[in-house]
Amino acid sequence: MLEAARRDPALRTARSDGQHSFAETYRQYYPRLFAYIYARVGNTHQSEDIVSDVFERVYLKLDSLRNRDALATWLFTIARNAIVSHVRKHRRETLVDHDVMSELSPATDSVESEVMHREDLAGIARAVRTFSRREQDIISLKFDAELANAQIGQIMGLTEQNVRVIIFRTIRKLRKIMAAERTA
Repeated sequence: MLEAARRDPALRTARSDGQHSFAETYRQYYPRLFAYIYARVGNTHQSEDIVSDVFERVYLKLDSLRNRDALATWLFTIARNAIVSHVRKHRRETLVDHDVMSELSPATDSVESEVMHREDLAGIARAVRTFSRREQDIISLKFDAELANAQIGQIMGLTEQNVRVIIFRTIRKLRKIMAAERTA
């Protein structure tokens, strides 16, 4: 435990009492949590609301965390459950926030290339939505939340090897879909 606290400043500060420790945890995990939730929800305002709910739950339950080494896993498990709850409530609302997508994309030289880039992003988003919920969650945890395969495995109840295989197969499937779209 002491070694883990030395490696991860959020664990070190979350271990101490007071507002400062929670604030440090918030600052460290907010960007990754938001990226993960946004990738699943597709709307900036709803994502911010869900992130707020997640951190509220974390703040209220931080003392119940038995293993501080699993802070990131615990945070993203709470986020995953919040997303599932949100999706159940808002099933029919599937929007892509183009403003945020354009901020994530690199600057383009022309209007044509920007339009093509937006179409590519929309195609990727459409393709990913056709995957199983498990594949979507794993891809989002890997690329949006930037979690390690071992952490994803803990959140999803899978082995690290299984996560690696699912990521490989899902990316291969995504490449096939995108190649088919380009030739069509």
